[in-house]
Amino acid sequence: MTISVPATSANLGPGFDSLGLAVNLLNKVEFHQSKFFSVCIKGEGENNPRLKGNNLFISIFNDHYKRLTQKQQNFKFTFYNEIPMSRGLGSSSAVIVSAIASAHEAAGIRVSKRRILNHALVYESHPDNITPAVMGGFNVATVEKNKVFSQKKHLPDYIKAVVVIPDKQMSTSKARTLLPKSYSKENAVYNLSHTALSVGAFFNEDWEMLKLASQDRFHQKARMKTLPELFNVQKLAYESGALMSTLSGSGSTFFNMVYDEDAVAISTKLTQKFPEFIVKVLDFDNAGLIIEK
Repeated sequence: MTISVPATSANLGPGFDSLGLAVNLLNKVEFHQSKFFSVCIKGEGENNPRLKGNNLFISIFNDHYKRLTQKQQNFKFTFYNEIPMSRGLGSSSAVIVSAIASAHEAAGIRVSKRRILNHALVYESHPDNITPAVMGGFNVATVEKNKVFSQKKHLPDYIKAVVVIPDKQMSTSKARTLLPKSYSKENAVYNLSHTALSVGAFFNEDWEMLKLASQDRFHQKARMKTLPELFNVQKLAYESGALMSTLSGSGSTFFNMVYDEDAVAISTKLTQKFPEFIVKVLDFDNAGLIIEK
């Protein structure tokens, strides 16, 4: 059994805790029943021995598998991780979603993506990352009565993501402490209107509108100040022709949307200017969670 979940970029500027999309950077887990429990990690996190003993995936998997089957069973897990940890690309959401899906498959119970998404909400209270992780594509989501309600937009092949990944991790919980405790009505209306405009631009494929629509007054500047180079990343991306350039989740990764024909030139300029950062050109992922036997 193989479960794969894509990386995600959330907020997308003004859409705080509500907007997100999926990119083709995958975490996969293979597992089967075994006489003995074992964990093997390849890729991101493979050199961190703590992940084998204190693994969020295993904890969530065991909780759900026991709930579903009323028994315990040993499994051999092999993780193939491409998503950088604590970089604002939804690594924790990928773990949560894949653990819940894996537990249901191991128990022989097929459930809908929507059910998996609502289970994931227990572990991650904001839907901006878990929704595209499950559904793929661009998503706008909200939570009502402990359920996620969302709309998805398939993203076309002629646009790409250029992500700039610093070597510094950024904790989501710590990043939230940097934000104001209250906002003015003016700034609240500003973000509300720009979020609405962003959603309209995505669904109408009006990509040229996104530079304006993705402006934010809620969270980006406060978070970017912890790594001031990000202001220069955004400036260069826009000067080079990016359609939008936003902090990915709480950071430290910066997400840029570009036309396909501009992707190489923009990524090359960013690589040359910021050689200490990793720059990747990625397709968008419209599939989300995939379960393969």
